[in-house]
This record gives sequence, C-alpha cells and structure tokens, in this order.
Amino acid sequence: MATVDVIVPCYNYGRYLRECVGSALSQEGVDVRVLIIDDCSTDDGAAVGRALAVEDVRVEFRRHETNRGHIATYNEGIDWLSSAYCMLLSADDVLCPGALARAAAVMDAHPEVGLTHGRCIRTDRPAAGQHLVTDPGVSIQTGAEFVRSICETATNVIETPSVVGRTTVQKTAGYYRAELPHAGEMELWFRYAARSSVAALQAHQAFYRTHANNMSHGYRGARDLAQVELAFASFFAGDGSGLRGAAELRATASRQVVERIHQEAYYALECGEDRACRELLRLAADLNPRTWFAPKWMRLRFKRLIGFRLRRALRAGRAWVGRRPRRPDSRTATV
Repeated sequence: MATVDVIVPCYNYGRYLRECVGSALSQEGVDVRVLIIDDCSTDDGAAVGRALAVEDVRVEFRRHETNRGHIATYNEGIDWLSSAYCMLLSADDVLCPGALARAAAVMDAHPEVGLTHGRCIRTDRPAAGQHLVTDPGVSIQTGAEFVRSICETATNVIETPSVVGRTTVQKTAGYYRAELPHAGEMELWFRYAARSSVAALQAHQAFYRTHANNMSHGYRGARDLAQVELAFASFFAGDGSGLRGAAELRATASRQVVERIHQEAYYALECGEDRACRELLRLAADLNPRTWFAPKWMRLRFKRLIGFRLRRALRAGRAWVGRRPRRPDSRTATV
C-alpha cells in the first residue's frame, strides 16, 4: 500500500481544520500520515489540532510560539516528510474521495512521474452536493514539455490542493523560496519538472475553499504578475538554466508576462480602477522599457489620460445619439 504524508499548515483556520484533516485521514487505498503545523494562530486552531492528534495516532501536531509565516511553515513540513509520496494541503481546503489513491497509482505505474495534479472545485461549501468527476484518465508531459507550456501562457495551471508529489523529487527540488510568497508553488513545480515528468489527472482531486480570508486576495494585479515574473527569473537562473532552449523559453515567458500585464491594465482601465492600471503600466515599463513606445501601450496610456469619467460621458453621448430618431429623407418623405 502506498504511503502518503500530508502537511497541513494552519493559521487562524481552526474552523476549517477538522474537515480538512478528516478528508485526508478518510482516504482509502493508501497509508496516510498528517502533520498539522499551527503558525501561532489566535483562534482555536491549536486546540483543534491538539484534539485531532489525540484522536488519531496518524496525526502529529506542532505549534509555533511566534508567527513564522507560511513559507517557513511549508519548509518545516518538507523536512518532516518520509513517506513515498507527499502533499501540502492548506487547512481551509478539502480532498476529494480517492484523490490520494489515484495520484499514487499513477506514480506507482510511471516511475518517471514526480508530480501529479488534477481538477479542483472552487466553492465556499466543500463536498456539499457537487458532482465529482472520477475519470481515471491521465496525461503525462515530460518536464521540458510542462515548462514550455507554462512559459507560453505565463499562467500557473496547477491548483495547489490537487498536487501530490514524489517525496524523493521534493527533497532534491528543495524548499519554497522566501522571496516568492505568492508564486512559490509555481516555481517549485518548475523545479519538479526539471527532475521528472508531470501527470495531469482528469478527476476532481480537491475542493479549493473560497472565503473572505483566502491568502490569494493579497496578491492581485501588478503584485501578482510581478511575482510570476520573479518565479520565472528564479527558475531560469537556477535549475532551468540547463534546459534545452532555456534562453528562448525565458524570453517567451517574459513576453507572455508583459502581455498578461497589458490585458490586466486594460481591464482595470475599463473598470475605472485607475490606481491598478497605473501600477500595471509602471510594472510593464520596468520589465520591458520598450513597451513605453509600443503602439498598443501608447493607446492604453492615452485612454487613461483622457480619464475614466470623460470616457464614460463620451460613451453615453454616443449611445444617446444612436437612440435619436432619424430625420426622414426629403426624397422619400410623403405628405
């Protein structure tokens, strides 16, 4: 039977912790260990964690006396790993039934695969009546193919709660980067891919719980895309430098990041979010000064200078003109 270690970092998610850990312990077909690391929560997270460790010998609990942050907490969990397979499951997320067995079966059958991921359901109520896809289908990419696919979109397609990795690959890939508090997962997937193949499962593997305190709320717009660019820079300065065509891939990733910035900036402009648009324009110029003179960027800056209110007034004026009844043509008018 495959063995899987599940790291559960928890900071003020005590209200979700029991459901999260229960979803890991109830997985069939695998031997599971769970490590709960409470990062000095101010809610009842520590009490819930201690109770879970007393109730089930497969659960270990640790509590930090001071808050160390999520990156240090994740890396502490990596040091603890010893089973064949591993995953990091945030205390507010929930595994789907059979998720660990599906991932382990793929890696058992394909020793070259070091990382598996699947589909997630984003919801504020995990497991509350959703239809789950349990399709056993899987597609496998070489590490190089996976890296190229991400460079061509500059988008992280992997949902972290669905990821199960091979522990030996995780140990050699190393820790999460402290300078990447938001894009650290994507950069780590790259380091997995530098060492192994990546398997995408068609099945639903996890529920990503949406709520007002999701960590991702703090990283949007320019801040998010700056982290994506930094993740590419970190990888290609290290493990990615040895990939065939590394320079071309790095250039492709940079172009796609700038393209995403343009899309985000235009959307912010249309929504009247001037500050967000301004920050995105500044980020694009920092990453590639030539954007300042590119036609589409010049048009975007011009539209911003016109001002959101004036553009709205102009649009309203055009709509009003379009609604005016047309004057009859004197050549066809009848008396």
